[in-house]
Amino acid sequence: MDETLKPLKVPPQMSYYADKHNLSCLMQSLVTSLVTSQPDDPISHLIDLLKSSNMSIPRVVLLGPPAVGKHTLARHLSVQLEAVHVTTETLLPDQSELSTLNEQGFAELLVQLVQQRLKQPDCVHQGWILVGIPQTRLQALLLQQAGIIPEHVVLLVAPTNVLLKRNQRRSVDLQTDSNRTSIRSADDIIAGHQERGGLSEEQLLAKLQLFHCEVTGLRSAYQHILKVIDGNQLDTVIYLQALAFIQTHHHFRTPRILLMGPPGSGKSHQAKLLSEKYKMTDVCCSRLLRTVAANGSGLGAEIQQYLENEQSVPDSLVLQAVEQRLSQVDCSSRGWVLHGFPYNLHQARNLWGLQHQPNRVFFLEVTDDVCLERTTQRRTDWVSGERYHTVTRPPQTAEVQSRLQAAPGDRAEVMMERLKRYRAESADLQSVFPGAFHIDAAQKSHNVFEALERRLNTN
Repeated sequence: MDETLKPLKVPPQMSYYADKHNLSCLMQSLVTSLVTSQPDDPISHLIDLLKSSNMSIPRVVLLGPPAVGKHTLARHLSVQLEAVHVTTETLLPDQSELSTLNEQGFAELLVQLVQQRLKQPDCVHQGWILVGIPQTRLQALLLQQAGIIPEHVVLLVAPTNVLLKRNQRRSVDLQTDSNRTSIRSADDIIAGHQERGGLSEEQLLAKLQLFHCEVTGLRSAYQHILKVIDGNQLDTVIYLQALAFIQTHHHFRTPRILLMGPPGSGKSHQAKLLSEKYKMTDVCCSRLLRTVAANGSGLGAEIQQYLENEQSVPDSLVLQAVEQRLSQVDCSSRGWVLHGFPYNLHQARNLWGLQHQPNRVFFLEVTDDVCLERTTQRRTDWVSGERYHTVTRPPQTAEVQSRLQAAPGDRAEVMMERLKRYRAESADLQSVFPGAFHIDAAQKSHNVFEALERRLNTN
């Protein structure tokens, strides 16, 4: 049922209390443990779980084709997270008899061994990283049935030609017998590394074909907790991307996001992306004021007078409009992303004094030159309403080009004045939100969105 259609209206104070104490994640962990462990005494089990210190241990699965760098990444993550590194080789040191097992038999044996290993004290208290397990959708489903449910799944991918080249230069550490997929250095040779043939090209291609047959099923099994990372990058880049993902939480609280930044920083665009992906309500202050002015209410009539005379709407009226909008059911149930307000110290303090406080505040940082380049080159087709940019998104036809017009507010002198006002107020705004995140908004749009997402999903 749509949350906005439910007859029960939850007071905002209850949501804020739950957010403050992270109750949604706590309840998620408790219920997951109950349904997977199925203890005879649920109450005692929950009490023991609450007393334990292992409710937030890492539970990670690393997947990918051979030679993509899973084991290299796992070793780095294992050190950083202090989690146990579990592979098929450590579970099955002697694989000589596996050829007699069919797919079902091997999957059941593997799951049994994984269960036994993850019940050991080190995995229970430190967490675990499964590398290359599961290999098939069948194995993934059997793991889920056994109650082995990861919090994060990382899938490394790379082109076949890259994997073939890596396989040719694969080396083995004689002391640890661990695979390495990077080019040897002089230090490696001194430390006792030597080249040894990996899989033959035919063997690698066969394993790649098997992986490609199964990867769709694996993606489906873990679609809600999956992060795909390009394995054809520097090890450090891959590691940082994987670590950032593993340190996020998927069941984050109801989002109440405040986007701030100078004009041209991309607030409206990022708000649109967040709204579309997470189904939260996009609250644009300027659009909200026009909507309220048009609805015929008493507040709307007051606001309309200022809009008609092209005057600034008083803070008290803006605050009333914002508070009324954030009190509506769609905002309280789905969350919201607010932008275009506040833009001075007085407004920021008043917003912070409302019962609808944001739980994520972002400042989109960008230079004045970039803001001017973005805004002064914006154009609108007055027939279709389509937005264009003379440099980054020019029209495709001369007919559309002839219809383009620049908004009066996008003129260089107007934008420079708005930027000047924002810079004068920015330090005061930041003082009201000391825990805000600062995002480099000069990046490409999708990179900015990824940066927002990473911080949205962290505690």
